[in-house]
Amino acid sequence: MKARKVKKLDPAGSLAENAARIVLVRVDELRSLAGDALDPESSDTQHAMRIAAKRLRYVLEATGFCFGRPAATAKRRTKELQDLLGEIHDCDVMLPRLARHRRKLRLADADSVRSRAGDDPDLEPKLAARAPHRTAYRGLDVLEVYLRARRALLHDRFTELWKESEERGVWGLLVRAADREIARAAEMRRAAERAERARLALEDAEQERLVAAERAARAAAELAEAEADVT
Repeated sequence: MKARKVKKLDPAGSLAENAARIVLVRVDELRSLAGDALDPESSDTQHAMRIAAKRLRYVLEATGFCFGRPAATAKRRTKELQDLLGEIHDCDVMLPRLARHRRKLRLADADSVRSRAGDDPDLEPKLAARAPHRTAYRGLDVLEVYLRARRALLHDRFTELWKESEERGVWGLLVRAADREIARAAEMRRAAERAERARLALEDAEQERLVAAERAARAAAELAEAEADVT
């Protein structure tokens, strides 16, 4: 899954502001996947959500100190989500492999049983009962049952964890903390702009004062010269 682009990052801005913009995008990315991921059959979305949780977790590990306790809580929760969804993904990877392996064994057994039949006009059932891998099928079937049952259990845990996270406001509190940093940075920029305008106004006033003083000095000199001529 390709990460969403984070807009308005400013290399000249503060770490907290830039981190906040990244966090907001990564939280929204994570939450947007939850609706589909809660469907047990949506394995692709669950995998994408695991990656989204990992991205958010890495951002919080590097910049979480900018957002205080909400970031610490969210970081722990993203780790739990990532681990659970990772275990679900492991099941999703194993089940097709298991099916392919079982099919491979069955095809090999079919070839073996056919070879044993030789030139017989028909196949004796007892030959199939003595297929080389006949004892392996039971173990593979049991393993499939285990993987499917474990996946269902893990998905139930994931569903409970996600709902609990939303109910406790884990993501909402992190979003508010990030919004505060962006608002604080904006206010600091406005204060800096006001200070710069005041500095420029002061410079202009000082320049005007110097010009006025210079004109006054010239006028005084001219007055003195005129008075001297009169006398």
